[in-house]
Amino acid sequence: MIDFHYWPTPNGWKVAILLEELGDPYSLVPVNIGKGDQFRPEFLKISPNNRMPAIVDHDVAGDPVTVFESGAILFYLARKTGRFIGSGPLLEKETLEWLFWQTGNQGPMAGQLSHFVNYAPGDHPYSLERYRNEYDRCAGVLERRLEGRDWIVGDAYSIADMMCWPWILIAKPLTASLADFPNVTRWRKAVKERPAVQRAVDLLKDRDRSEPTEEEWKMLYGQNARRVSERSTKT
Repeated sequence: MIDFHYWPTPNGWKVAILLEELGDPYSLVPVNIGKGDQFRPEFLKISPNNRMPAIVDHDVAGDPVTVFESGAILFYLARKTGRFIGSGPLLEKETLEWLFWQTGNQGPMAGQLSHFVNYAPGDHPYSLERYRNEYDRCAGVLERRLEGRDWIVGDAYSIADMMCWPWILIAKPLTASLADFPNVTRWRKAVKERPAVQRAVDLLKDRDRSEPTEEEWKMLYGQNARRVSERSTKT
């Protein structure tokens, strides 16, 4: 059994999609980031960067295995199960390239755009333009990659698709447009139609997903080591 520490965000969806695609039982452990669950000492033992998703794999010999960071989790589970990852060193290399690309490019740029669209107080025209342009640049990278192919790596749907798809799903709420990216639009639709993907996006649909308070947002977006330590000792 796997304990899946999760909250419904694009980064959480990545791992939720793979777990639903695999179809093996797992235990869902909500991490309400609006209420500060990510700063609890027991969670920091699993995810020292105080971010979800994270997993604890009990189906191993010896002590349970903890994994944090969405890309590492996807790679770990794909390698362990032998599913949704191409066989052979070349396809594995390409898969890793796209996992690293997403965590180093698409994810941070889309996350910053989300911050200035949804949470930053005041007007920030420069920041919005910068990160919207970066979002479009990353969409352009995917557009070129998907030219003449259905999936990002090889001939089959894989963890590379699961990794990159969630931030494309929410392009419109981020004030971005996919109108200039027909290959990405086609691929977005193909992934979205998968039943496992739909189940993953609906996880925790009926639970409390209230917005963080002003104090909680300050913790989320103004963290330093002292504040994290203080929060951990209070919860």
